[in-house]
Amino acid sequence: MSGEYRMTSDPSEKDALLYVPGAGLTMMEQMGMSDKTARFNRTDGTHLGVPFGGETQSMNEFNRIEQFAKLQKPPTIKFRDLETVIMSRISYNVLPMKVQVDFFPVTEASVLTNITIQFDNKDLQFQAKEGVQKAAVNILGTMTSLTRRPVSNFENTVEVIAPNEMLQEYAKNKSLYQKTVPLAPGTYRLNVIAKDVIGGNLSAQEFAITVPRLDADKASTSSLVLADQIGKLPTRSIGVGQFVIGDSKVRPRIGDVFKRDEKMGIYMKVYNLGADETTHQPDGQVEYVLSKNGSNEKIFDFTEEISQLPNASASQVTIERLLPLNNLAPGQYTIQLKITDKNRKQVLTPSAQFTVI
Repeated sequence: MSGEYRMTSDPSEKDALLYVPGAGLTMMEQMGMSDKTARFNRTDGTHLGVPFGGETQSMNEFNRIEQFAKLQKPPTIKFRDLETVIMSRISYNVLPMKVQVDFFPVTEASVLTNITIQFDNKDLQFQAKEGVQKAAVNILGTMTSLTRRPVSNFENTVEVIAPNEMLQEYAKNKSLYQKTVPLAPGTYRLNVIAKDVIGGNLSAQEFAITVPRLDADKASTSSLVLADQIGKLPTRSIGVGQFVIGDSKVRPRIGDVFKRDEKMGIYMKVYNLGADETTHQPDGQVEYVLSKNGSNEKIFDFTEEISQLPNASASQVTIERLLPLNNLAPGQYTIQLKITDKNRKQVLTPSAQFTVI
């Protein structure tokens, strides 16, 4: 298996024996009623062999073009009432909602875009049903080009279920939803519409997002995510569910506000580091610097070798750390990562701000 996947209107592209004379023959070719060289004289854009009994309707050239076009269309939207809100371009904020977008490049042409949406449970309308209290929010997100050409969309319903006797406690919590959308590098319009199913409150927000391009000739990083939950997943759960990045579960803390009794997760990927000619491994360091805003004093300064990080390679390095906050006084802080690539003589300095209460 080559690991290469792409859309095509020519099914013969997956034939590994297409260019091997006398191998992988169709029944017609085995019976001498056709010749393998005839595959390369077709005028429909394929290199398929002549099937026994003639071509099926699905292989009609126009049917294949139609199927190829449908594969590139965004899914059909079910929440039509929310779609009309997007098309009318009216901004609502009756239902408070926070949105965060993070980017994790996969190839030069594809970037996993994590869209995380957060609600405060106290802003949702609960209703007694089947012995529990339930709240539900319909979410519709659309990605379009700057000229509003549809690119992709997603929709889902987020439910919060609370036992009757614990409703007050659940109302203090927050509800998060995350959707991962693969996008090509470029600038897009992101519209997110949310509607409280029971209360009817609505929120509509529009953002301009710029999906970064991965440059193979220099080191670069993904988004730096500050998380309240971070950890490795069991093998059967890799790539499944929300907040999953590779083999880790990373739940972002929207708003970047942490309590002193919590641990703050730091997650980021580094791409295309220079490889040592002998070991073929990256050679560099990651320095973690924590400082309080308004002060030049370094509260925390720690350095580790990139080659010592788990599964480190020149193509990709994953930085995954938990930082205890119990020794920090309430206030605003900045965490900066200084990534030094000794082979390419390049330094990256991503940073993020957070608040301790």
